[in-house]
Amino acid sequence: MLTGAALTVAVLAVSSSAPLIAFAAAPALAVAFWRNGLAFAALTPITVGPRRFELATLRSRSGVFAVLAGVALALHFATWMPSVQLGSVATATALVATQPVWQGLIAAAQGKRPSTAGWVGIGLAVAGAAWATGIDIGVSGQAVLADVLALIGAIAASIYTAYGERARASLSTTTYTWVCYGTCGALLLVVCVVGRVQLHGYDNRTWAAILALVVGAQLLGHSMFNYALHRTSATTVSVLILLEVPGAALLAWAWLGQTPRVAALPGLGLLVVGVAVVVLGGARRRAALGSPAAPADVADPAPPR
Repeated sequence: MLTGAALTVAVLAVSSSAPLIAFAAAPALAVAFWRNGLAFAALTPITVGPRRFELATLRSRSGVFAVLAGVALALHFATWMPSVQLGSVATATALVATQPVWQGLIAAAQGKRPSTAGWVGIGLAVAGAAWATGIDIGVSGQAVLADVLALIGAIAASIYTAYGERARASLSTTTYTWVCYGTCGALLLVVCVVGRVQLHGYDNRTWAAILALVVGAQLLGHSMFNYALHRTSATTVSVLILLEVPGAALLAWAWLGQTPRVAALPGLGLLVVGVAVVVLGGARRRAALGSPAAPADVADPAPPR
């Protein structure tokens, strides 16, 4: 029961992310910096003191991988978050959810061929993404740019996950997350300063949206998924995360008045089904090969969108 409640809260938290980004009257890069910077600050008291002995090991390979994960996470936020403000919440959320597809293609390039189900899922997801993006070509160039940025964000998320899995082989979730958010926030701050992005002077509603992103999607959602991973499989969590797509679309429709383009809905549905097939196909293949399940503290089904 507690696991079900945790997963429900986590899905609702991550589903609110894209609508909050679209609602915030601030540059997307600034919102990305603040949500990571504030999350880093919130985690510092429970990391620097209690885990100071673990921090001494950050010069190891695991520390390097954690920093590289932070770099990839910065690219993820710097591309996906602008895509939400440039295009529609529904399309941006669906396209960034293709992360497992890119992980499968990266594995294939490394010689780890996906299963038949994996290839079928990749094909379905790519077809769905092409359908949705093709519809946007007839809408505007800005909508297409938003789609491209969301796809780059998905690729960056897959790289983030790959580095994160290697880092968390010896780092706790808290320490890894602290290093990752700190690296991500520092890089985004540099980008904002160089690009002269406004970092302050927002109205109260915008600050409230940023704080809701930090507490909800960044900390609460990620924490609840990690809690659930101690009691259910990473595959189940990865599939449930796909509920973020319809969840974000419904919130954007009810709250922001963003009605999804009807012509794009079949493509978005096909995309979500394809990603689910990829996730389930990968799980079946690991079971058939007798691969041990990843420890709950190592599994990282999705970045904290």
